[in-house]
Amino acid sequence: MKEFNMKEHGFTMNTEFGELAISADTEYGFRPFELMIASIVGCSSAALRVVLTKMRIDFENIKVFTTIERNETQANRIEKIHLHFVIQGEELREEKIERAISIARKNCGMIQSVQDSILVTESFEVT
Repeated sequence: MKEFNMKEHGFTMNTEFGELAISADTEYGFRPFELMIASIVGCSSAALRVVLTKMRIDFENIKVFTTIERNETQANRIEKIHLHFVIQGEELREEKIERAISIARKNCGMIQSVQDSILVTESFEVT
């Protein structure tokens, strides 16, 4: 069970890494939608890293850029998240990267958790 404690401007949660501050006001913590996006990006990129390593694909770096669409008429809910992976390395074959992203998606618990309510799409480029 995770415990969240109310503060004047939001909530905090203690994690193994440290205290996480959550607030609608960016002066006092991370905004909930930022945490949702970060969890999806963190999970999918970590899964991609593992898959690439298991496929013995050498890469130097992965960057992820996101585009988010929210619906202002429905509590500003997140409707779409697009993840654009920029994978840096030499002799990277696009068909293998595409397969790795597909496998990573299936193994990302965060994407699997929201797949029926948020459209998550991916694209990539190699550099």
